Amino acid sequence: MVAMTGVVGVTHNEEQLKELLLYRRVAWRIVPLAIVCFLFSYFDRINISFAKAQMQAELGLSDAAYGLAASMFFIGYVLFEVPSAVGLKKYGAPAWICRIMISWGLATAALMFAYTQYTLYFLRFLIGVMEAGFGPAILFYLACWFPKKYLARINGLWFLAVPLAGAVGAPVAGLILDKLNGFLGLAGWHWLFLLSGLPCVLLGLIVLWKLDRDIQSARWLSSDEKAILQRNLEQDGSKRTAAAHGSLWKVLLTREVALFALIYFSIKLAAYGLNFWMPHLIEQSGIKEPTWVGVLTSLPYVVACIGMVLVTRCSDRSGDRKSWLLACMLASAAGYFLACLFSGNSLVMMLALVLATAGSFIAIPVFWTIPQSTFSGLAIASGTAAINSLGQLSGMVAPVWVGYINDLTGQTWMGMLSIAPLLLLSAGLIARYVRNPQPA
Repeated sequence: MVAMTGVVGVTHNEEQLKELLLYRRVAWRIVPLAIVCFLFSYFDRINISFAKAQMQAELGLSDAAYGLAASMFFIGYVLFEVPSAVGLKKYGAPAWICRIMISWGLATAALMFAYTQYTLYFLRFLIGVMEAGFGPAILFYLACWFPKKYLARINGLWFLAVPLAGAVGAPVAGLILDKLNGFLGLAGWHWLFLLSGLPCVLLGLIVLWKLDRDIQSARWLSSDEKAILQRNLEQDGSKRTAAAHGSLWKVLLTREVALFALIYFSIKLAAYGLNFWMPHLIEQSGIKEPTWVGVLTSLPYVVACIGMVLVTRCSDRSGDRKSWLLACMLASAAGYFLACLFSGNSLVMMLALVLATAGSFIAIPVFWTIPQSTFSGLAIASGTAAINSLGQLSGMVAPVWVGYINDLTGQTWMGMLSIAPLLLLSAGLIARYVRNPQPA
């Protein structure tokens, strides 16, 4: 009997190892490409921040006008997010992601023809329209391959693209603005939009070629491997509860969604405030060369990438989401205060920007573990969708808010400083009302 138990145990371990190696193989085929695509997606949202100085000089934009141009992307994105899901269902994820990437890449490249503030507004809005649905399409595609026991860590890897977009994109943008300014009669900011848009067209075609529509159409998998992947997804489906059939509007009106939406709004507001105004703040501290502005802008994002990996692992190990989230919010608020108060001291300001950026970006994956554990059944989908939709409104608010306050006060750092009190308010809400998820 003991010998039989041992044989069963060995067989079980062999099956687990086989499954783990299979999912590792699937991940290597899908995830790196998904990260690169998301990196370009996020960079094309924020590349206007690096072009700001040259664009303002050529187009005569005020800070408020620049802020409105930056926010126009999110207006188009939010308005067309739901309609984009129709195409995803009809054509399948790879084909629809390909369409999205080609169209937003061409729209981004077309920004080089923005010779007035109004054409700039229109093209930024158009990029948002074309990119709408990209994030949900990728997340949907990942969920079609990975069961819940692997999906969390896969999503976590995908989120790394957000700070990576700043870490990699900032120095590259600085070099383009500096070295290609005047090349072939084009300004540096023309080249920046052209060279950040056209690669997306190529990536879209690679997605269509590399990614299979579903498990069954994957020729690189054996029949047994397809059966394992399909069985795990079906087991996940059988475990879903039939309870919590509430509509999106019913879930939206709950206290939990309102609380989480406000907290997430403030996190994203802080992140987008840094995305759109950090290069400007660095320039105002006395560093004028675009290459150095790009390099220094990348440093806070590099630290955020490292911190995201370390902190999320610590959070998973301890199960204490609330304390880590609270620490991130307080760190971000402190960084904002110090960066603005010492805006004339490049060294202190850079250290403060590192603190603010790390706090803001690390907070994102830590935050999402709480709503996902708070809701149950179908309320997970509707609740998180409501929180994410409201949180994305910060992308419209942050650029305009900061730009308007800068113009109103005549101080280039006052708009950024105004974000810090909202972070402190959200930290208070976390301390008072948020509870740690119960262990599974």
